[in-house]
Amino acid sequence: MNAVWLKRLDVGGMAVSVATLVLIVVWAFPIFWALLSTAAPAGATGGFFRTYGYVLFETDLGRWYLNSLVTSGGVTAIVLAISSACGYAISQIEFTGRKLLWIVILGSFMIPVQALIVNHFFLIYQWGLLNTWLGVILPQLIAPIAVIVYKQFFDGIPKEYGEAAFLDGAKHWQIFLKIYLPMNWGVTLTLAIIVFIGAWNAFLWPFLAVTKPELMNVTVSTAQLSSNGISGVAAAIMAGLPVTIMYLLFQRRVTDAVTMSAGGNDEQRYN
Repeated sequence: MNAVWLKRLDVGGMAVSVATLVLIVVWAFPIFWALLSTAAPAGATGGFFRTYGYVLFETDLGRWYLNSLVTSGGVTAIVLAISSACGYAISQIEFTGRKLLWIVILGSFMIPVQALIVNHFFLIYQWGLLNTWLGVILPQLIAPIAVIVYKQFFDGIPKEYGEAAFLDGAKHWQIFLKIYLPMNWGVTLTLAIIVFIGAWNAFLWPFLAVTKPELMNVTVSTAQLSSNGISGVAAAIMAGLPVTIMYLLFQRRVTDAVTMSAGGNDEQRYN
């Protein structure tokens, strides 16, 4: 009987392994094809270096990288600052409308950001922020997932920490900055990675908000290079390389943040 079960397990494990291998091949084929197509056009020797040399030195890739770095870094810093403060307030401070605010944040997941694009465009246009870094940054500050993750983490910190600080005369902003926030640097780093990757890969809004080539993000500018054939493919690979490396290096932290956002008891603070 045991031998039959072991045989079934071996067959099942082999099937899972084969299916996983097939999925890996399907996932990796576009990347492999892109690298192969930029390596040696028409079999020419040294085509790889000529192609990527053109992208690096004959285009404004450095300027586009800078634009993406500034806007993505700005989005990341502001989202973390706002979300951590909001998460602390909902978790630790009693105020009128706290539960309603939490419901609104949870309900915001029902509204896709793309549905707000027209409103964002008119607001940014009226404020005169088109073709500016700030105009790219502001509409990307809607990040309810960051508030949820921070709130879940602060819920798990014993109340005694805050109560002891209150007895010593500390204010909420002091407790937040000096006690609660330093205890979750791991969470903050994880969220920073997720938000930065999302902002770097953003295309639709940066495409609408910026029309000047010198102010374009790397995702938008490289997409416009796609008409150049092989050079466009090489530029797209260069555009995605930084966030790909970042994700591979910090993959576990990204997974931990997603898991944390789904856990916890949302009602425990409202009983």
